This record gives sequence, C-alpha cells and structure tokens, in this order.
Amino acid sequence: MIDLSKLHVAVLMGGISSEREISLISGGACADALAPQCARLSRVDAGRDIAQVLTTLKPDVCFNALHGEWGEDGCVQGVLETLGIPYTHSGVLASAIAMDKAKAKAVLSAAGVKVPGGGLFNRHEAARDHVMAPPYVVKPNSEGSSVGVFLVFEGANSPPQELIAPGWTYGEEVMIEPYIRGFELAVAVMDGKALAVTEIVARTGFYDYEAKYSDGGSEHIVPARIPDPVAARAMAMAELAHAALGCRGVTRSDLRYDDINDNLVLLEVNTQPGMTPVSLAPEQAAFKGVSFNALVRWMVEDAYGCSGAGKGKS
Repeated sequence: MIDLSKLHVAVLMGGISSEREISLISGGACADALAPQCARLSRVDAGRDIAQVLTTLKPDVCFNALHGEWGEDGCVQGVLETLGIPYTHSGVLASAIAMDKAKAKAVLSAAGVKVPGGGLFNRHEAARDHVMAPPYVVKPNSEGSSVGVFLVFEGANSPPQELIAPGWTYGEEVMIEPYIRGFELAVAVMDGKALAVTEIVARTGFYDYEAKYSDGGSEHIVPARIPDPVAARAMAMAELAHAALGCRGVTRSDLRYDDINDNLVLLEVNTQPGMTPVSLAPEQAAFKGVSFNALVRWMVEDAYGCSGAGKGKS
C-alpha cells in the first residue's frame, strides 16, 4: 500500500492555455486537499520552464491540474515521461488523441461509440456559407471548457461571422456538428468504471463557457432525470470511450440525449476534467460516497502505483 504521507507531491496548475484561470481554480482546490495528506506539497504555476522547475523540485509524483492545450494534449505529459516523474490522468497518446476532436471521433466511432456527424471545416469557408443546415454547433478542434464554442440557431440567415473576427485565436480549422436537442449529460469514469450520470441544465440555454463557470450558470442534477436503461447506456458508452482512447485515472465524457428520437451520442472525452468540489467528476464521486479529499488522494496513489514507483512502498 502506498503511504501518501511519505511523498512529495507537485500540483501543476495555471499553464499557458486559454483555460489558465480555470486550471488555477482546479489546481488550488486539489493542492488544498492534498497538502494535509502528503509529506510535502509544491504548487507549480506551470510555464515553459516546467522541466527545469521540476528538475529542481524533484517531486515523487505530479498532480496534473492543467487544462487545455500544452497541459492536456500530451505536451506536458511528454516532459513528465522524459523526467521520469509519475503523473495523474492519461498518458501522452491518450491525451493527444482526446484533445484533437476530429481524431478522437474517428477512434471512438471505430470502437462502436456513437458520435455526432459533421467534421472539420476551414473557418473562412464556414464563415462564407452554412456548411450544413442550422442548427449546428461550432467548436475549435483542440480546446476545452467550451472555449470558442457557439451555437448557430435554426433559421439563422447568415453563417457565423465570429469565425473571421480579429480576435479569433483557435486555429484555422473548426469542428462543426449538428446540434442534438435534448438532455446535456456527463459521465465520470474512475479506474475504468462509470460513476453516475449528471444532467446539466444551463441557465443560458446552452452549456457554453459562461454556463460552466459563472456563478449560477448551470444546475447539476445527479442522477440525471432519464430512464434507467438510457443511463446504463450512457455509462457503458463512457467506459468504452475511456478504454478506446487508452485513458487512465479519472475522465469525464460529455453526451447529449434526444429523448424524442431516443438518440444518445457522445460528444467528447475530457482527460483532465475540472477538479473542484463542485465540478462534475468530484460531484459524481461524492454521490458514490467518495469525498473530494479521498478522490484526489486516490488519483495520486493511482498515478504513483501505476508508474511502478510505488512498488514496495508502504
């Protein structure tokens, strides 16, 4: 058994992506939970000098609370692999594939997971004319936290001009998918097993960045108000997606369920979901009787043990 009280844990947070502020919140909450449980805790605002910083700190294990590009897409994971430091969440390949929406959809579809249609389009092309009949969803191919995501409503006369706005910084290609009406759902997977199904009711009418992170932007209902057979399907899909991408630790799958047409689709897998006590994955863990402190402790112990570094530790 791994004794966390003997380990030096470094919590990586912040980073250089558009999700920096969210990562600081996640990382701060995880660090606060871990600090009383380990021998030493270092809070690391991760920058491009991360290899030098960690070489100096020499932690036994890293809790990776970074979100978005660089911290969640395999880059930092590659640095940690090179340094030989165990870390939480998924490895290099799973992280890289999951962060690339187009590649992830291809892998998930091949594994038998139902995903939305649509595909990648050049943003200038998508701004000139509708690439599919509205309503549809536009999202950057490699961002999380609904950064840069918006809905083109049914009956919209013009294509989305946001794509050619001077402030657009999310790449030249965008993922465009048909909008699936109905329930917004989330399923966390811990150690390969789905925890529960959360129904998300966005106050803004669409589960965008504001709905996710503004105070009172959304309501989380656990368990979701859907039939038990549908909940079982959602949990099975999340487990299959977690396995198909080669994930480990804790992930969160986002799904939509059209109850009129009995159409359940998996939108994406988040390999490093939000980690505050009121985030979706910790809420589901609490629903299953696992406290926030116990959850982050398990994640560190799992990362350390899976690396082989914990063999013989007690």
